[in-house]
Amino acid sequence: MLSLLLLVFLVELGAHLVNTFGAATINSLLWNLYLALPTQTSKQAAEQKKLQKEYLTIRRDLNATSSQDQFAKWAKLRRQHDKLLEQLEKMKSSHDASKANFDRTVNILRWLCTTGLKFVLPFWYAKQPMFWLPQGWFPYYVEWILSFPRAPVGSVSIASWQTACTGVVQLVSDTIAAILGLVLGAKMAQKQPAKATVEKGPIPTSREARNKKDS
Repeated sequence: MLSLLLLVFLVELGAHLVNTFGAATINSLLWNLYLALPTQTSKQAAEQKKLQKEYLTIRRDLNATSSQDQFAKWAKLRRQHDKLLEQLEKMKSSHDASKANFDRTVNILRWLCTTGLKFVLPFWYAKQPMFWLPQGWFPYYVEWILSFPRAPVGSVSIASWQTACTGVVQLVSDTIAAILGLVLGAKMAQKQPAKATVEKGPIPTSREARNKKDS
């Protein structure tokens, strides 16, 4: 069974990841993963891609055919073009509706698993100690603050543990971002001198001779 300590940490980590990458990016990633599964929606998406490819072929042939010199062929291609376009519009409407329903479901689940749990867990387990502090190590007022609001004095409440997890996740995130920034900055600094040397190029021969003469 997943411990309450780990559950609170995972909830805070998930909420931070959502805020960092954005809900739209996560929804798009989950939608692409969903389309990779053998579902009816993925079959419809594959059919739409196939139909779109066929539509582009017909459209290219239609543009290459003269309506005056090859009217019969042009009229046939035109009918095929209009039929495929109508089918594509219907499939696109169905695809967009499925995507909207998927995003709505994912948004609800994401809210329940992050923001919802962040409110429910501290309320439900307000009196349960996460762990106990070593006796006599901290003053009474520190023990009282760490046990706030309703955990036994001398223990760490779920609210305090939640706050600590939030701070640790944010600290690790900032550290990783700073390290990546330093690494990328160092790589760009190494590329710039090399680029400047290439752009400068060799000194012309006449200039070299003039420099030698002056020396």
